[in-house]
Amino acid sequence: MNPIRRAKAVFDIEMEALCRTRARLDANFVAAVNLVTGCLNRKGKVVVTGVGKSGNIGQKIAATLTSTGTTSVLLNAQDALHGDIGIIHDGDVVLALSYTGESEELLRLLPAIKRFDVRIVAMTGHPKSRLARHSDVVLNLSIRKEACPFNLAPTASTTAMLVLGDALAMCILEARGFKKSDFAKRHPAGAIGSAMLVQIKDIMRTGDRHAVIAENGTVKDALLAMTRAKSGAISVVNPRGRLAGVFTDGDFRRHISRDTAVLDAPIRSVMTRTPITVRDTSLAVEVLKIFQQRRIDDLIVVDEKRRPVGIVDSQDLPQFKIV
Repeated sequence: MNPIRRAKAVFDIEMEALCRTRARLDANFVAAVNLVTGCLNRKGKVVVTGVGKSGNIGQKIAATLTSTGTTSVLLNAQDALHGDIGIIHDGDVVLALSYTGESEELLRLLPAIKRFDVRIVAMTGHPKSRLARHSDVVLNLSIRKEACPFNLAPTASTTAMLVLGDALAMCILEARGFKKSDFAKRHPAGAIGSAMLVQIKDIMRTGDRHAVIAENGTVKDALLAMTRAKSGAISVVNPRGRLAGVFTDGDFRRHISRDTAVLDAPIRSVMTRTPITVRDTSLAVEVLKIFQQRRIDDLIVVDEKRRPVGIVDSQDLPQFKIV
């Protein structure tokens, strides 16, 4: 046996299964999306159930649905007949997974499910199976063969089932207008939460670390203030305390190379009068995008009255895992 050749054959078989499933998407898939969307709009949920490997895939599908805004729970088909079926309520959608469509545990569960006012969406490779006949919508994921050399171990079929579940979740996500901010609410920890929930006011430099100077000050005064704050930029304010401009160490190098007397020049004569700014309520990911698009190193943060309240250095973002 050549392991590389065998591994590539597995990839080929499973990719073929995905292509077959993709080509078979039709009005039934649209109906499934609409059923779930309507159910969620009525405050219902999706109950995912399956047996064996299909049950394992169902666990992942349920988790994906939940994390992308679709209220979903996993129902163990074997435990359902011993009380767990109480998780189902009228108005729910049951997503039943079984490649053969003849899993005994799932078929024994169907009469109990039917006592509720629910709709059943079946994912199966056999559209004429008993599961399919008792379902409202059937998503056909029949494959030519499994990647297992004995055509026994669920491999290509479970891959097709998993991807079909992902496709269903993503289409429901878009149909319901689910946004990045909604996603972030469901992932408050880790990199996702850091990147999408953190506001600029939580990470900006303030107080002694934010250099500020009146517009009648000199370039020398500005440099001293920047040095004390260990900052590469300084906010220049007018008599009302509103942002009048910004001056950076890059600006200083450009001016000093042309005129050494610039140190005594008023800061208002060399500052940038229309600097790029960001509100203190902006999300950190928005600021990251500005840094990447504008190719700048420092960004002045202003409040609702355009008063400078802080500064963000591009080097500050990685420590908050915002990259």
